[in-house]
Amino acid sequence: MDKNKYLVPSDLTVGQFYFLIRRRIQLRAEEALFFFVDDTIPPTSVTMGALFDEHHDTDGFLYIAYSDESVYG
Repeated sequence: MDKNKYLVPSDLTVGQFYFLIRRRIQLRAEEALFFFVDDTIPPTSVTMGALFDEHHDTDGFLYIAYSDESVYG
């Protein structure tokens, strides 16, 4: 990934963020992308602002781990 920090609007949903990241890292249709916040997968309907409010670190950042996997093995 070309960037490791993203400033996004608080009303952006996790689903929209998935789309943004998939496009940026150019995943193929047969590759799945997973986000993890505090070792759980956040719902795609939650906003990034709500996710930040609940899970941000003491340094003021929201850390999101990601993984991609081929859906065909």
